[in-house]
Amino acid sequence: MTHLSDIEIAQANDIAHIKTIAKKLNIAEDDLELYGKFKAKLPLDLIDEQKIKQNNLILVTALTPTPAGEGKTTVSIGLTEGLNKINKQATVVLREPSLGPVFGIKGGAAGGGYSQVVPMEDINLHFTGDFNAIEKANNLLSALIDNNIQSKTQNLNIDPRTILWKRVIDMNDRALRQITIGLGGTANGIPREDGFNITPASEVMAILCMAKDFEDLKQRLGDIFIGFTFDKAPIFARDLKAENAMAILLKDAIKPNLVQTLEENPAIIHGGPFANIAQGTNTIIATKMGLSLSNYVVTEAGFGADLGAEKFLNIKSAYAGLNPKAVVLVATIRALRHHGGVQKEGYNTPNLEAVKTGFANLEKHIENIRKFNIEPVVAINAFISDSNEEINFVKAACENLGVQAVLSEGWAKGGEGTKTLAEAVVNVVEHKATQFKPLYDWKSPVKEKIETIAREIYGADGVVYDKKAELNLRRIDRLGFNDFAICMAKTQKSFSDDDKLIGRPTGFKVTVREIEIAAGAQFIIPILGKMMRMPGLPAIPASEGMSIDNNGVISGLS
Repeated sequence: MTHLSDIEIAQANDIAHIKTIAKKLNIAEDDLELYGKFKAKLPLDLIDEQKIKQNNLILVTALTPTPAGEGKTTVSIGLTEGLNKINKQATVVLREPSLGPVFGIKGGAAGGGYSQVVPMEDINLHFTGDFNAIEKANNLLSALIDNNIQSKTQNLNIDPRTILWKRVIDMNDRALRQITIGLGGTANGIPREDGFNITPASEVMAILCMAKDFEDLKQRLGDIFIGFTFDKAPIFARDLKAENAMAILLKDAIKPNLVQTLEENPAIIHGGPFANIAQGTNTIIATKMGLSLSNYVVTEAGFGADLGAEKFLNIKSAYAGLNPKAVVLVATIRALRHHGGVQKEGYNTPNLEAVKTGFANLEKHIENIRKFNIEPVVAINAFISDSNEEINFVKAACENLGVQAVLSEGWAKGGEGTKTLAEAVVNVVEHKATQFKPLYDWKSPVKEKIETIAREIYGADGVVYDKKAELNLRRIDRLGFNDFAICMAKTQKSFSDDDKLIGRPTGFKVTVREIEIAAGAQFIIPILGKMMRMPGLPAIPASEGMSIDNNGVISGLS
């Protein structure tokens, strides 16, 4: 039996005109800003705060993942198909893929199998140009900074050694992590050390995802903290009069993008921050757009629930006043085998004892979600290598915790394979009376907020601060940023800051190496371990397996 690839499934599907999809959301044709036949941008005035309060927000997250990921996007799309199959009007709201992973190791982020958003090639490639606009806005600020250092008339006396702002590009390129700029004589600027981040790690991306409207976007762009003068005074983007020009570059990027699922249900895709560095969720604007237009909105947060879900709940939902009604925890049997101690070569071999041991990881995530007063549903994302014994164990173990675990077969069957999951989610929404509450108050002391996340979510015994982190805390206090949210940056491979500690580790402390400031996004970023803001390509990049023919048909994209 030959299995079609994701791109072959997507290409074999007839795509409805985007006007047809808009009608399902009662969007007037005149309100669409068309990008061809199958994509459109939506105006911000479609957001309706009253409707948002009446409709239901579902968050999809996961247990601690293996390097390949456990299929949150596929489950999110499949669940949306399933909800529509049982006559619940549902829209999926997702992040945009980054080109780095597409051409690197992880692939795209348009779902998989028969639970995809389309046009898959467009979404995974340049889409509607949002990432390009974010990149240009980020790099405009970089150019303005270096121009000011060079200037003899408008010079702000910026100390180049203190500049924290980096350039960005949306591609994995390790050679750009640390560079020297301004060489070649006085006409080329002042030499200094610099570097590139990947675009999803830009604070401009984080700001776009946190902004309430265009005015708020401009304010936040102006609030970006750049560094200090030689006199130790802080410098912000507004000091360079950068915010309006940056906002002009983002005038279209701030509008959410409407596309569709394979089953012609609405999909809104907007924003794309990394989850182990930024908040790892789509924009507040996109989520509110979905809730203004649909009874059920399914959205996802990157990596495991200790990263993406924690940030979605404590940062995004707390700030935007969102009220998630249920959380779907995606689990795979292969990930449970992994957390039970199985090595990579054994991921696809049934091993009930390993699954029993690895269940401790999923159990901790279930406990964590309940700390927010939200009831989880476990979605077992089905793989061919799963055994009935393993699946039945997970279902029974979850039932003992009072949680329903459901087999999710969206990859193989689309909405038909997720109707049971959809019914379980609706049951939680309609009967559990969830009353979401964040885990901490933004106004609490910084160390208290960090400690709360480390103890309650990670299960750590405490937090250790390196000397640099302590100095950073004093700087945060001096700048008046104590009331910001906490955006923890740590490995996605473990609850701890040691990626080798799988399962549910205990008896550990986490170490904060340093703390970065994202003043425009209004969060501070404790760095646990070494975080990579510019990934490299693998030995055999995914790009090597891609091709395009004379008719423009792409193959090898996933």
